[in-house]
Amino acid sequence: MTFQYSAANLEELALVANKIIRDAGTHRFFAIEGGMGLGKTTLVKAICNALNVEDMVSSPTFSIMNEYKRGNGEQVFHFDFYRINKESEAFDLGYENYFFSNYYCFVEWPEKIQSLLNFPKATIFITSENELRLLTMTID
Repeated sequence: MTFQYSAANLEELALVANKIIRDAGTHRFFAIEGGMGLGKTTLVKAICNALNVEDMVSSPTFSIMNEYKRGNGEQVFHFDFYRINKESEAFDLGYENYFFSNYYCFVEWPEKIQSLLNFPKATIFITSENELRLLTMTID
């Protein structure tokens, strides 16, 4: 199943975030792909806002993983694998505990750990056309 969205600004991205949550249904794992600077972290911030995350959402580029709390007490996990060199580094983090927790999980740069993602998920591809962000979500 594939869904298309577009956003020209943060207000529109907030609306898209709500649609993504709705369209993803029971899927709670999101692989987010797109080039450098296309807004992967900004998208995660918008989705976390729609999920009523109480913590400040920021890029986990250096920490690799950030954990947030929702208003209902549930955890949300946010990964950025840009800086890893080998998939084995994901094992060192204990990725399985997070990926299969049934909590929302957002992974930036999933292509770095592609062979570890052989399970149903929502994949969001972000591209840009002038100032417009184009998002395609595919659910497997």
